[in-house]
Amino acid sequence: MLVAIIDYGSGNLRSAAKAFEHVASMDQSIVVTNDPTVLADASHIVLPGVGAFADCISGLEAIAGMRAMLETQVLQKCKPFLGICVGMQMLFETGYEHGKHKGLGWIEGEVVKIGATGNRQQAEVSRMPNVSCLMPLKIPHMGWNDLNLIAPAHPLLKNIQSGDHAYFVHSYHAVCKNNTQAIATTQYGTALTAIVAKDNIMGVQFHPEKSQQTGLQLIENFLKLRNV
Repeated sequence: MLVAIIDYGSGNLRSAAKAFEHVASMDQSIVVTNDPTVLADASHIVLPGVGAFADCISGLEAIAGMRAMLETQVLQKCKPFLGICVGMQMLFETGYEHGKHKGLGWIEGEVVKIGATGNRQQAEVSRMPNVSCLMPLKIPHMGWNDLNLIAPAHPLLKNIQSGDHAYFVHSYHAVCKNNTQAIATTQYGTALTAIVAKDNIMGVQFHPEKSQQTGLQLIENFLKLRNV
């Protein structure tokens, strides 16, 4: 089985590849690629992301045939897909970082600045109560934070518990239109989406490759998933 990590110029992907290689089974090979045709042979597809929403979308679109191949392999053939950080944010319909930009639109919702006010920016992203922060939030949200599992039975969360730590670096957060698709949150002034899942499409706001045992467990869980 081939695990394809998409390289569209969003940063050094070696640390992510090493994390996947560390937990991959003997029959799984990890490849970092900007060749859309490789995705046809992949069993799992990973979309990382570092930087601004608009830049990442533009970088992905700049690779001829990549978006069309992603839609074929993920939406039609239902291969397990994992978006990481901005790679998760790009799954949504709209991002508001440095203007309004269209995302992939695979998950209904939008990506807004942490601490923004007004309408959906303040919508709950989980069934846990929001907690107001008495001090101004530091942006970006950077460092270790606890996970709160909303759907602990999801296979992506096997052997992961509420209270486990993950490493975050982000200034914007995703707000799901369908709250049940936010399967884990983290608390930073309010409940922020930490993990999303919709059928074979999954995403994490944090960096699993930097999240030690929690991140490695999540990657291992993802690599054990099969087409749905």
